Amino acid sequence: MNVLVINGPNLNLLGERDPKHYGTLTLSSIEHRMEERAAEYGWDISFHQSNHEGEIIDVLHSARLEYDAVILNAGAYTHYSYAIRDAIEAIRIPVIEVHLSNIHARDPFRATSVIAPVCRGSIIGFGAASYILALEALVEIED
Repeated sequence: MNVLVINGPNLNLLGERDPKHYGTLTLSSIEHRMEERAAEYGWDISFHQSNHEGEIIDVLHSARLEYDAVILNAGAYTHYSYAIRDAIEAIRIPVIEVHLSNIHARDPFRATSVIAPVCRGSIIGFGAASYILALEALVEIED
């Protein structure tokens, strides 16, 4: 299994940004934990972070040729990017949506995910463990 993890806007600031909602781990710490778990399964894992919607779309398009699955934290784009939604739908490999915080327990505008209907599933509200749980979900759907 070859997995791509995509993180959207402002996630490069993890560890500094609002620890109440996002925790204190840095993005590189989360990636390291994911690498360790992926290695337990013998999987290859790659990471990409961008603050730019078009770049995320381009990476999703390329993913369909190189990867078996995508784990995506689209950040704020989750709530309004129909372009990212359409890219997910077009690539036809499993995409698991993840969020560190519970988007339903925050600002009302965050409660809607326009990408959820085209993702294989969503894991939200478990902090950094959301990413590990997404890997575990891939184990279950790989069979």
